Amino acid sequence: MGERRNREEHRRAREFEAFVAGAAGRLLHAATLLTGEVFGAAPAAQQLLVDALARTYADWDRLRGEDPYEHTRHDLACHFAHAAWRYRRPRGGLLDALSPQERLMLMLRMYEGVAEEQVAAALGLPVERVRELCTRGMASVLSRASNPANPSGAPGGDGAGGQGGAVHAAEHGLSRLVTGIRHLGRAGAGRDKEGVA
Repeated sequence: MGERRNREEHRRAREFEAFVAGAAGRLLHAATLLTGEVFGAAPAAQQLLVDALARTYADWDRLRGEDPYEHTRHDLACHFAHAAWRYRRPRGGLLDALSPQERLMLMLRMYEGVAEEQVAAALGLPVERVRELCTRGMASVLSRASNPANPSGAPGGDGAGGQGGAVHAAEHGLSRLVTGIRHLGRAGAGRDKEGVA
């Protein structure tokens, strides 16, 4: 009985280590986008990810047939959403000018490519709210990128025309934003993976 249990523990540990080796870099980048920290110097993101990975390991034997990456990403997003107030102050990262909710939407929709309906179901939000947060976040990032003199990243103009212009810019700049986020994610994947493992 003891030998069988040891074999099972060893198998479980090997499978989990292989999963972490393959997924930790991308998951750390997702966590870093959430916390608004600088890539490569993200202690809050590392802690967020370590906690999510610990919960995935605890659930490992119950995940048969389920994707451990999606399970961990879901856990990461939900725990971030419940503690978003901890990540309000700017930390110098790519998305730090955004609210935590906007960062969450951009990470899930743009970086991870999760469908609006799935994001809404996972977080218990209406699809319209997911769309609104994502659009507002994209408009803010694009406004900040096209106007370096506006460090807050807030889109200019309060009227309907200003918001319409921001939404239009967000829609047309979507591929540029996604490419930029994914490029940053790939650039340091190896370095960040070592920091988590």
